Amino acid sequence: MKNDTLIVKLKTIIEPYIQDEDAFKNLSEETDFVKDLKINSANLVDIILDIEDEFDIRLENEDMEKMLDVKSAMAIVNTKLNA
Repeated sequence: MKNDTLIVKLKTIIEPYIQDEDAFKNLSEETDFVKDLKINSANLVDIILDIEDEFDIRLENEDMEKMLDVKSAMAIVNTKLNA
């Protein structure tokens, strides 16, 4: 999946959980879910579940532990989609 398309889909998934509007407006591959968007760990789990539903993939615990920023999320989703 193209990065632009993937970022748009991820933004839609992430938006309900963000705590920092300014950081969300400037979301990029380098955006950290916890540090930049102020998403707490419980909401991070919700985002991961939403990603699984949106892309019809199954994320393992190792994937979840690595999914701390937009770039990592994109890489993991693309890996799962291409598997």
